[in-house]
Amino acid sequence: MRISIKLKFSLFLAALLILAVGVLSYFVLRGVERNEQGQTEHNLAQHVNTVNLRVKQTYYTGARLAPEAFMQQRGKALAAELAGFTGLEVTLYDSQGQQAGTSAQDGPGPGPGKPDLSAALGYALNNKVAYQKEGGRLFYLAPLQGPEGQMGVVQLQYSLEGARSFQQTLLNLFLTTGGAVLVFSFILGYLYFNRAAAAIGRLKKAAEDIRRADYIAAPPVKRKDELGELAEGIYFMSREIKSSIAAKDEERRKLQLAVEKLQALEQQQKQYIGNISHEFKTPLTSIKAYVDLLNMYDDDPKLLHDAKLNIAKETERLYEMVEKVLQLTALEKYDFESQAELLEIESTLSDICGRMKGKAERYGLTVTLDVKPAHIWIDRESFMHIFINLLDNAIKYNVPQGDIRLHSEVREQRVWITVQDSGIGIPEASRDKIFEPFYTVNRDRSRASGGTGLGLSLVRNLVEKQGGTIALLEAPGGGAAFELSFPLLS
Repeated sequence: MRISIKLKFSLFLAALLILAVGVLSYFVLRGVERNEQGQTEHNLAQHVNTVNLRVKQTYYTGARLAPEAFMQQRGKALAAELAGFTGLEVTLYDSQGQQAGTSAQDGPGPGPGKPDLSAALGYALNNKVAYQKEGGRLFYLAPLQGPEGQMGVVQLQYSLEGARSFQQTLLNLFLTTGGAVLVFSFILGYLYFNRAAAAIGRLKKAAEDIRRADYIAAPPVKRKDELGELAEGIYFMSREIKSSIAAKDEERRKLQLAVEKLQALEQQQKQYIGNISHEFKTPLTSIKAYVDLLNMYDDDPKLLHDAKLNIAKETERLYEMVEKVLQLTALEKYDFESQAELLEIESTLSDICGRMKGKAERYGLTVTLDVKPAHIWIDRESFMHIFINLLDNAIKYNVPQGDIRLHSEVREQRVWITVQDSGIGIPEASRDKIFEPFYTVNRDRSRASGGTGLGLSLVRNLVEKQGGTIALLEAPGGGAAFELSFPLLS
């Protein structure tokens, strides 16, 4: 699989930007996390110093007690008082590791949902600082200094929710800002690489044109760099080759081009001849049969009358089939320009219904028009052809004394037009095939009414050429309903 240089450059740029933003984000977030951790430890150490000073002050100003007795008698009050100083939940332990007091609302002692801090407590009893993270909390345990050395352990409970919230906010900021920078940088890089890739593409096209003897008349790229020098070299090479080619080679090139066009036309011809040969066979067989009968019984007035009617009918069907095949071929294989103009929906549909009124009345059908005024930009002949075909089908496949309804409305900046009849309808099994060329729901009914199976295929092609859509709807009460939409001209 060939990958264009523009895609390679773009993918490399995207990978480079993602790597740069990812590495930068990682180191910044890690730095912030380490800074937060250091700041937290520093603050907690300051709180421990405050606790030690307050405990020593309380110890010296009160009645002289042994450290264990002091902790057991004053521990609870000191824990509550120190919690007020530090703003943190404080728990005091004596030198034996027994809880002497706590400011926690759920009281002393272990319980359900409380972390096991025995390992950290044992570490702190050895005159060392320990901390343990549990969920969104940090338990900081430090030696509690008395007059003659360590007299216990102070435990500070610090909430990590604020730090985590800040880190999450910073992460989100990196994701959004980094993503925006990544997209913006990728777009700028893509546009820059696109210019270089476009220049290379023009050079490649120029080389291919020269290889096909389609010589360039000017340098394909004008730049003041190596690509510009290469473009000048290709241009010089093109002029030299062109001057050395004789008239015979030029004629041979033209002949080859003509052969290729003829081959393409021949392929198209074979394809359509194969498709319509079967459809032509039935009317031609009927005409041939009547000709043979006339050769045998040319004096039979009734046979002569029937033959005239049926031969005329089959001839008209053949003519209509050929006409639609040519129109469908032109739409599918060639790009003819349409004459788009400003079209008023209400008056145009009214004109179309007026043209089809005579044929509808001949079959006892009623045509009802409920159309809102709206303007679209469309080729008038294509629009007329679309709805004449749809109305003609609604007449052919209707029931005696039936009706045909045309309705339009404007929504979502489009004009929606519905053509509904009270006819025989379209079976569920045929709904996905009705827009295929030469497909008819009922071949006997189609031949009796002159249907070729090309009308709806031609309609769909015309609608899509004009930027519209067509769909088969569920028709309540039987019949068929087609909904078309075209862009509204504001």
